Amino acid sequence: MSGNANGRMALRLVGVVLLMGVLAWVAVPFYSWFCKTTGFGGTPNVAEAESDVILDEMITIRFDANVERGMPWKFKPVVNEMTLRIGETGLAFYEATNPTDRVIAGTASYNVSPDQAGYYFDKIQCFCFTEQVLQPHETVQMPVSFFVDPELVKDKEAGSIRNITLSYTFHETELPEEQAALTPATPAPYN
Repeated sequence: MSGNANGRMALRLVGVVLLMGVLAWVAVPFYSWFCKTTGFGGTPNVAEAESDVILDEMITIRFDANVERGMPWKFKPVVNEMTLRIGETGLAFYEATNPTDRVIAGTASYNVSPDQAGYYFDKIQCFCFTEQVLQPHETVQMPVSFFVDPELVKDKEAGSIRNITLSYTFHETELPEEQAALTPATPAPYN
């Protein structure tokens, strides 16, 4: 092989490596967008307002709470489940406690199961939309306002679902030193 051929081959290999790096970099935000748009993987939707339609059919929502390994918060649902009419707006609360002597910030990831229900589970307001900051030994109750879209009953695969689990996992996030003295977590306003 000549020097020119080796140079071209090296350039192609560098191009392939760069392309793979760019694809890996955009994969996470693209997947997140895809899941939020389609409800894939149990990712709930975000609604601007309550449902206009409320059916006479009931659905039970179970609430689950977890913390990532190493996250010192105590985190639990205030009630373990509630039964609503499909389309009716529910308001549930989760309780978080920071048992440490330091300020800790956290964000919650969430999903619903079964996965097919994710497309029909709509959140109106949620503590998971923003970072939460808890002062040492502080306990807060954080609301989530939601409804199950009545279109669920028309779906061939998801139409028979009458039990949904809403699950959150809190992850500790970096708290800049200048924010260490922030005021306690303030849940998003709800109706």
